[in-house]
Amino acid sequence: MFRAILTTTAVAAVLGLTPVAAMAQESHGTSAAAHGHHHAAFESERLHVRVDGEGPRDIVLIPGLSSSPEVWDSTVAHLGTGWRVHRIHVQGFAGAPAKANAEGDVAAPVAEEIARYIREAGLSKPVVVGHSMGGTMGMMLAARHPDLVGKLMVVDMVPFMGAMFGAPGVTAEQVRPIADQIHAGMSAGPDEAYQAQAAAAVTGMINTESLRAGPLEDARTSDRRVSANAYRELIVTDLRAELPKITAPTEVVYVKFNDPRMTPEITDMIYQSAFATLPGATLKRIDDAAHFVMFDQPGAFFAELDAFIAR
Repeated sequence: MFRAILTTTAVAAVLGLTPVAAMAQESHGTSAAAHGHHHAAFESERLHVRVDGEGPRDIVLIPGLSSSPEVWDSTVAHLGTGWRVHRIHVQGFAGAPAKANAEGDVAAPVAEEIARYIREAGLSKPVVVGHSMGGTMGMMLAARHPDLVGKLMVVDMVPFMGAMFGAPGVTAEQVRPIADQIHAGMSAGPDEAYQAQAAAAVTGMINTESLRAGPLEDARTSDRRVSANAYRELIVTDLRAELPKITAPTEVVYVKFNDPRMTPEITDMIYQSAFATLPGATLKRIDDAAHFVMFDQPGAFFAELDAFIAR
């Protein structure tokens, strides 16, 4: 059953081409002032932080694999005044130079740097929202640094993606050979084929055709090595045993798996099982949306976000 989902999921991860990353980074830097935000004075080889608004409340928004902070533009606009929004830009994604993310794991060290940023910026238990791989980093942050997170929203991500790559009960160690094989495939081969796969992936992850251009550009300007390394890490990372360490109120927003055999009810069962070790979490499915739920169903997503923050 999970293998069918994986076909879409694996393709969805193939996001990013190295040759144009430097050019995209230049345009990103020159557009900051025009978009009304600034970059936090935080030195890191893993990420940089875009800050919008003056507060007094703080929220940290973490994008997913090969994505830019722009995926949260509509969310920032919806939040409006009264918030200081800290948008994470992972090095190697969407035009940012790879720096320390060029080798090895990405999600875990970035999560540690987000923790350091929260401390050094003096944020007091901010709301943390993470989409996809950003959700993984949010779970890492909340489980490993529970004193730093006020509330956690995970958007369309499970704590062990490797479960999709094997039979029920499969372990992280058992899926490691598959992860290595996928990593090799993502790392090799012509860029033209890679870019075509990225375009197909974005198409499957966003139903709203008019909103695909931004994520397509993010994919095109991401560093292929970083995307491949991060995806391998996601497959072999099992956070289920760490979920009980999360003390912050948590909500998981998700969509039906993009496979005709996966009914909403089956999707619900999978998420309930995946988060069984965090019994206090609220699980909410949003229908008629693909992976970028905040693009396809902004009204429903914002309603969930507002209600969660207000609780």
